[in-house]
Amino acid sequence: MVSEKVLPSHVVESGHAPLDSGHARLRELGYKQELKRDLSVISNFAFSFSIISVLTGVTTLYNTGLNYGGPVSLVYGWFIASAFTMIVALPMAEICSSYPTSGGLYYWSAKLAGPRWAPFASWITGWFNIVGQWAVTTSVDFSLAQLIQVIILLSTGGKNGGGYEASKYVVIALHGGILLVHGIINSLPISLLSFLGQMAAIWNVLGVFVLTIVIPSVATERASAKFVFTNFNTENGEGIRSRPYIFLLGLLMSQYTLTGFDASAHMTEETKDADRNGPKGIISAVGISIVVGWFYILGITFAVTDIPSLLSEDNDAGGYAIAEVFYQAFKKRYGNGSGGIVCLVIVGVAIFFCGMSSVTSNSRMAYAFSRDGAMPLSSLWHQVNKQEVPIYAVWLSVSISFCMALTSLGSIVAFQAMVSIATIGLYIAYAFPIFLRVTLARKHFVPGPFNLGRYGVIVGWVAVLWVLTISILFSLPVSYPIKAKNLNYTPVAVACLLIFVVSYWIISGRRWFKGPITNI
Repeated sequence: MVSEKVLPSHVVESGHAPLDSGHARLRELGYKQELKRDLSVISNFAFSFSIISVLTGVTTLYNTGLNYGGPVSLVYGWFIASAFTMIVALPMAEICSSYPTSGGLYYWSAKLAGPRWAPFASWITGWFNIVGQWAVTTSVDFSLAQLIQVIILLSTGGKNGGGYEASKYVVIALHGGILLVHGIINSLPISLLSFLGQMAAIWNVLGVFVLTIVIPSVATERASAKFVFTNFNTENGEGIRSRPYIFLLGLLMSQYTLTGFDASAHMTEETKDADRNGPKGIISAVGISIVVGWFYILGITFAVTDIPSLLSEDNDAGGYAIAEVFYQAFKKRYGNGSGGIVCLVIVGVAIFFCGMSSVTSNSRMAYAFSRDGAMPLSSLWHQVNKQEVPIYAVWLSVSISFCMALTSLGSIVAFQAMVSIATIGLYIAYAFPIFLRVTLARKHFVPGPFNLGRYGVIVGWVAVLWVLTISILFSLPVSYPIKAKNLNYTPVAVACLLIFVVSYWIISGRRWFKGPITNI
């Protein structure tokens, strides 16, 4: 839908051809072009799609889905989370069309809040967004390190065959090595990253296609359609018996997977015709992920016949459910699980691409946030090199993600609390500008080429209410009776982040941060 009142898409510099519409709009917003505008709509889509990465999210949290509800939570929970995620993505795309800058969410909040509230709104949104992104990179690369650990375990005989079980120090070392490689790749020109981003998108689609066909075909025992579509697992060993409560907790897998699509917004200063292609990247990444993810969930779940054995820490994969599904499917068919290990490598490559794109998005957000002076040492983080890459922002993002993962050495509970910010923190950042769009900016918001017309306010309110719902839902206890080691520390982590951000604002930020600063 396109309204009659739209922003101008092109301006003409004296004696020159018309500017790219995204470049022109960036100038209107007061910023000069510093990053290389070389991404097509496909490349923009590819970054968000590879960060959403259904192979990453579903594989990493499949245990959670099986534990809380089983097939019913996996299959139907995916549709519920998907529908509301699209409702969140639509108003984000609408705002992105109006303000196509690398700052993305925090810049949107500043413009929508009005002069009086712009600095504070921008500050809150920006810090939740950047910390949430760092948490995403932390969780993605740590999950890859854990998967590599499982691949090594299975390749050396499995847990029941004397396989090598890596210590937590080996896992953190693997995590650091993965981050190092991602930092090096993200130091390269955007044209190469664009190519790798497109490769990542293709790999995710083909990987889902291959695994969805191969795993059920190889498995000697397959679940019935009745099991896949009607079985509800209440035997979770967590002391929870309420079926609605169990189902709601099972939504975490789907909602965790469907995050990171704000990457399309952060890449807009490097995207051609960003006021049109940025929104297209957001919507298409979410839409295609919904379809691809559902097929992946179905394909894997048809190979599930014994949920307790998959979740048991005494199985060959050490309790890693999808790894056990892949390994046993080939082992029972051919006598060894080598084919299953190859399938895990396919997933591992997808997770690697996901982490790579996540660092790209992190660095662009850090670049834009520091360009406006919101971060300590801002003058350093927004510098670009000869390849027009924000090189210091890249390595800042890599370093902080590694530091966040170090919490796993002290307590896995502390690490899980840190990672919980990846879902809740990001979605709070998503909701804030949408809330401002439907309240303070309801009458003065000027839409871009992509907009929701008269439905914008209604869709925006539904999006805000959904984020409020999941923020409460994923903060609820996940086990009874509640003890220190099984306490859900999500609300603690999010509250600590909020206290830090607000305190930093009161003590220091309010004196010098004035919101986005134009450089033209």
